[in-house]
Amino acid sequence: MSIQTPQRRHSEEYYDVKTTVFNALIDTIDLTQLAKLDAAAAREEIRDIVSEIIQVKNVVMSIAEQEELLEDICNDVLGYGPLEPLLARDDIADIMVNGADTTYIEVGGKVQKTNVRFSDNTQLMNICQRIVSQVGRRVDESSPICDARLPDGSRVNVIAPPLSIDGPALTIRKFKKDRLRLEQLVKFNSITPQAKTILEIIGRVRCNVLISGGTGSGKTTLLNCLTGSIDHDERVITCEDSAELQLQQPHVVRLETRPPNLEGEGEITMRDLVKNCLRMRPERIIVGEVRGPEAFDLLQAMNTGHDGSMGTLHANSPREAISRLESMIMMGGFALPVKTIREMIVGSIDVIIQASRLRDGSRKVTHVTEVVGMEDEVVTLQNLIVYDIIGEDPNGKLVGRHRSTGIARPRFWDRALYYKEESRLADALAASEVLDAHGNPMGESNG
Repeated sequence: MSIQTPQRRHSEEYYDVKTTVFNALIDTIDLTQLAKLDAAAAREEIRDIVSEIIQVKNVVMSIAEQEELLEDICNDVLGYGPLEPLLARDDIADIMVNGADTTYIEVGGKVQKTNVRFSDNTQLMNICQRIVSQVGRRVDESSPICDARLPDGSRVNVIAPPLSIDGPALTIRKFKKDRLRLEQLVKFNSITPQAKTILEIIGRVRCNVLISGGTGSGKTTLLNCLTGSIDHDERVITCEDSAELQLQQPHVVRLETRPPNLEGEGEITMRDLVKNCLRMRPERIIVGEVRGPEAFDLLQAMNTGHDGSMGTLHANSPREAISRLESMIMMGGFALPVKTIREMIVGSIDVIIQASRLRDGSRKVTHVTEVVGMEDEVVTLQNLIVYDIIGEDPNGKLVGRHRSTGIARPRFWDRALYYKEESRLADALAASEVLDAHGNPMGESNG
């Protein structure tokens, strides 16, 4: 499916004219002086010079085409070229550029092809360089993979030739300007009001939480929402590969990893950050994504007095999340018996929250699961809330329901007592009717 974006598909002639005008502009303009102007003044300066070039070169264009050319060239010089109209749209979650001629976006959970294209792979590569240089990184043949972020916090990944065969591949995970809260997840039918209350309590009473999910399932969004329950007098330290968490507390220290330089030196890994956290008097440690041996350090931190720590990892179920943690620790070179690793996990993690992106594009919290203990050498889990798919409506939307499993006293009950949250927790768990996709008790009208 292809959609119209603010940029129409242009002819090759348009791109030829644009290249000619752009080159003439670069020969005419003083980029050093331009850099001293604010964005509005710089844009006006470029528009004036481009209008003169169009007249001098007798370019035949309609007023609409000329206006679009002016806007395109301003975006190329001052911004991110053809990406600018897409970055301006709040409804886009992801932008995926597969070489100069092909750009996809994700809107409402569905991936769609757009008409946006770049003049050539050189223009695309220049824009990639502009993005990554803002955070002191580079992308070229010697360093063809790079993670970075835009000034607004959007997460960027670039993989360039020779690794990317058909030109640079640029992926942007758009940053949500509005800070989502758990209440909004209820409005989007990702969770029920009862589940929202339980998640609020889990965050408030300092349970150690692991958020598990696949790519694009909403793990980071859910982590952001969950941090809303943290008290404002707590010192929180976040560790991320690319800083994107939006914590709402005043006492937050944000740490970010660093890749090696051209000589292969100076790398700061996630494990370095997590280990350093422990020397910074944290009350909670939040790891954006656990991918490797830092899993061991995070579990150690959770196990040694840093209650209420949180992290995310890639896994498709709570049980798989446990297995992934085991694998990460073993691959990190820790010579520990499997039983010892599992005992560490049981002693560290209280709750696993599973986020899933369903095939209709909707995102749901599908499990709220407690880590209970060990039976022989097996980690035992118990579900508090589960999401069941029960069918599909005529429009292809999945119909499902969240249900409480009827556990009246979860393992973190004593924590709830300590924080005087036991009655709210009991009420949320007691509302254990099976709820439909709209949060209504089954048997009632959906409205």
